[in-house]
Amino acid sequence: MEVLLIVLGGLILVVLIWYIATRNSIVRAEVKISEAESGIDVALTKRYDVLTKMLEVTKGYAKHEAETLEKVVNLRKDMTMRERSAENAKMDEMFRQLNILAENYPDLKASENFKQLQYAIMDVEEHLQAARRLYNGNVTIYNNLLVTFPSSIVASNMGKVKKEYFEAEAAKRADVKMDFS
Repeated sequence: MEVLLIVLGGLILVVLIWYIATRNSIVRAEVKISEAESGIDVALTKRYDVLTKMLEVTKGYAKHEAETLEKVVNLRKDMTMRERSAENAKMDEMFRQLNILAENYPDLKASENFKQLQYAIMDVEEHLQAARRLYNGNVTIYNNLLVTFPSSIVASNMGKVKKEYFEAEAAKRADVKMDFS
């Protein structure tokens, strides 16, 4: 009889330890999902902040270059050949000075801003994709705990339900529009 009580007590202890360990696994999986969800929000915020700032800088440089080109075209429109020749000499001198400035300060080239914008877009999109994959991976682990036996017993007892995979809300998680007009 004593042996039976010891075996029964040991069995109850094993089941209790298993229940606690399984419960803790489910709770840890939920924490990982919350952390991954926060990672998506961080990546979305980074995307919005970086791209809107880079876009404004790039638009500023592009506007400056377009205005300069328009001024040059308008200057030449109603000129005689002699006036054009004189203005051409002035512009040659300006271009020479501009080339010296560009050589001394290569970061002033607008094309670099476009390249940086492209790199920034790729970087933030890669971070966002990684955050989404991490979230969905954690949801898979959690959902598997909820549907596989015997952990499904503990999950059901805790009132847990399956989590949804990442789906972007159109209004809050829309991509940044790249409008250069």
